[in-house]
Amino acid sequence: MELGLAGKVAIVTGSSKGIGLQTALQLVQEGAKVTLCARGEEQLKEAAAFIKSETGAQVLIVPADITKEEACKEIIQKTVDHYGRIDILVNNAGTSSANPFESVETDLWQTDLDLKLFGAIHTSKATIPYMRKVGGGAIVNVTAVLGKTPPASSLPTTVSRAAGMALTKAMSKDLGKDNIRVNTVCIGLIRSHQIELKWKKEAPELTWEEYSKNVVGPTIPLQRIGETVEAANVITFLVSDAASYVTGTSVNIDGGSGGTL
Repeated sequence: MELGLAGKVAIVTGSSKGIGLQTALQLVQEGAKVTLCARGEEQLKEAAAFIKSETGAQVLIVPADITKEEACKEIIQKTVDHYGRIDILVNNAGTSSANPFESVETDLWQTDLDLKLFGAIHTSKATIPYMRKVGGGAIVNVTAVLGKTPPASSLPTTVSRAAGMALTKAMSKDLGKDNIRVNTVCIGLIRSHQIELKWKKEAPELTWEEYSKNVVGPTIPLQRIGETVEAANVITFLVSDAASYVTGTSVNIDGGSGGTL
């Protein structure tokens, strides 16, 4: 399948590791030019070096705190200055913060919303004019499947992620006339540094495959934890020309564990 990503310019937030880094790598492998951004400059340099070692390609790195609107504008401006255009935005930056409702103080609510919701709002708003100039574009907001069916003690993450889903749908309605597609991927259990720490603490005698299948797997229809490449595959498809008639939708990447479509 031809994805039509060669020569496209993409920004991936939260791309120094995990799903963001894997997505950036796959976009580069498909011929796209990519900007990596995250808070840590050293981690970004390591990510850029990894992509170069895998592909031979250079990427632009922009250390930035996307909870700040001006930092979001700076990412977009530096990308345009460097590459001359923007076609793709992947709003991936985020952390997991899960607590009982009464224990969540106001500052944690604000921090979580600033990162996961307003970060996506500010980067998207600054990007859209440049997408219009090139005749369209694609935005993917990375959210979480638990935002659809929040369990107890899952705040503020599930609220900010649910807001990200609503943002996605509303943006897709507003921007369709400009040929700008907006979708969200709802992440379930995907291999991460945090999950690996839990594995080493709970069952260090098991291999990753044994832990994924035998300890966590029974709670997931596909019987295992997902890999970052599997999430990146879906994101890469959604921002590609192969998904040119897909907008305003959510795709669960959760091995079937979610309770909703």
